[in-house]
Amino acid sequence: MAERSYPEDKVAAIEELTEKFRDSNATVLTEYRGLSVPQLKELRRALGSGASYRVAKNTLAKRAADNAGLKELDEHFTGPTALTFITGEVVDAAKALRDFSKENEALVVKGGVMDGVAITPEEFHKIADLESREVLLSKMAGALKGSMSKAASMFAAPASKMARAAGALQDKKGE
Repeated sequence: MAERSYPEDKVAAIEELTEKFRDSNATVLTEYRGLSVPQLKELRRALGSGASYRVAKNTLAKRAADNAGLKELDEHFTGPTALTFITGEVVDAAKALRDFSKENEALVVKGGVMDGVAITPEEFHKIADLESREVLLSKMAGALKGSMSKAASMFAAPASKMARAAGALQDKKGE
């Protein structure tokens, strides 16, 4: 099959999208049919600085995904497609997309890719249900602190028993 030739501006768009696919921790494909421009602005704001939301032509986005080695996304390039490129915390962006789609049913998650592995809409929603990295780290720190306190008291217990035994022995000697 012959390579399709694109005008310069389209080649530049494909190269830019290819880089975004490669530089992202995850990419989520959504259908946005029925969302207004103000709603799309609201979604972009909700995603924050760790993610960008971009509407793209399917042919260009598909070519860019293929160039980035993400052929598993090919089936999702039908109908109006927008790409969420996540460079920050995947869970935070997933929560923002999920919450926005609850309020705006026109936003539908088609699928995506995370760390080079294809994810289904169901897997995406499971990711959105996870606790954020900060919450998980603070829980882990709390658990470690509790474990350290237990360990410290266990290590101190023999010394304290020994001190009590020595004290009792000295009291007995004094009698």
